[in-house]
Amino acid sequence: MEGGNSSEVVDSYNGKVHDDEVPETAHQISTDSWFQVGFVLTTGINSAYVLGYSAAVMVPLGWIFGVIALIAATAISLDANILIAKLHEFGGKRRIRYRDLAGYLYGRRAYSLTWGLQYVNLFMINTGYIILSGEALKAAYVLFFNDHAMKLPYFIAIAGFVCALFAIGIPHLSALGVWLGVSTFCSMVYIIIAIVLSVQDGIKAPPRDYSIPGSTTSKIFTTIGACASVVFAFNTGMLPEIQLPLTSHRVDIALVATIRQPVVENMLKSLYFQFSVGVLPLYAVTFVGYWAYGSNTTTYLLNSVNGPVWMKTAANIAAFLQSVIALHIFASPMYEYLDTRFGIKGRALSVHNLSFRIGVRGGYLTINTFVAALLPFLGDFMSLTGAISTFPLTFILANHMYLVAKKTKLSSLGKLWRWFNVCFFCCLAVTAAIAALRLIAVDSKTYNLFADL
Repeated sequence: MEGGNSSEVVDSYNGKVHDDEVPETAHQISTDSWFQVGFVLTTGINSAYVLGYSAAVMVPLGWIFGVIALIAATAISLDANILIAKLHEFGGKRRIRYRDLAGYLYGRRAYSLTWGLQYVNLFMINTGYIILSGEALKAAYVLFFNDHAMKLPYFIAIAGFVCALFAIGIPHLSALGVWLGVSTFCSMVYIIIAIVLSVQDGIKAPPRDYSIPGSTTSKIFTTIGACASVVFAFNTGMLPEIQLPLTSHRVDIALVATIRQPVVENMLKSLYFQFSVGVLPLYAVTFVGYWAYGSNTTTYLLNSVNGPVWMKTAANIAAFLQSVIALHIFASPMYEYLDTRFGIKGRALSVHNLSFRIGVRGGYLTINTFVAALLPFLGDFMSLTGAISTFPLTFILANHMYLVAKKTKLSSLGKLWRWFNVCFFCCLAVTAAIAALRLIAVDSKTYNLFADL
């Protein structure tokens, strides 16, 4: 096939999707060392979402099970991501997209299903970022104007508008440039301030209540929801898209720039860095926040801290800016797909290209913003995202694909372990989805739609 037409060639015998010719991307690519990629991955897991894990994970689980859950989630997430990294060049070809690998192993339906799950995953993550941005703006506002005139949905609308302006102005990931440095700096600001102020509060505060709140039924559902939130913390479901080579210009850009050859070896180094050094800030914020405030920890940690107004303002503005930039990164796979599909090339500021971004990206983020304002329950969104997309993409699909790809090379014990993971996470995904939907329904009744939390 010529001219960048559809790349999928389906073998009529086995129904597998082959990557004989992948359309050229409308976006730019570059090359990164394993350390650069590991650093970007680390920045990703230490996004403003870390300000919610004390409440979303530790409060429902308590000290013992909360610590165990975070450490266990780190280990199993590393294992699942290693499986996908090792399959990147399966069959003698690069599988540059998660859905390409699924299509090659299972067929066209799996290709479409995987893409659908990835889209849902990113949509939910981006909705959460808009909620975070709105909460950060409101937290900064009430430091100066405690008049209750501005409600959370208003701030979410403002945040969504800023995100849309940013998406329209930044055509692709390579154009982020200095904004990646701004994102890293902002992450350091709110993490350091949150830890310092939480420690000060914890030292001064009387003994805290660390008991798990709620009735027995409520505890069961919140515990299951917390399990989904904890795996959400470490996974994106986009790892194959991260492993992109400089030598191939026919790629589908996802979260970060390209990684150098040898791709698999360098990606493994990046993952080891992410899941060792990279998780330490997340652990610190989560544990210190819960230690300082116990079961009264708020879903946005900066609402709990006490300290100088200027420090809290700086932390909230930093969280807002980082969320805007992070949302653009996580929305980029959809932007790239649409830009490539409709042949958006040439000057970024041409009338045609600018109009396209205003209409398409602005429309996409309008939907995100409406959902965020309608149901501004950040912890519930973490749980639901983990249940309906992170579990299937990161654990169920990863383990089963490894089974299919390596079935002749795995020992009986290895096969049994992978099947156990598939079955266990299937059950956990179903129960976690039910628990998350129940939490959203309960919170909707308690706070009403478009709640001012």
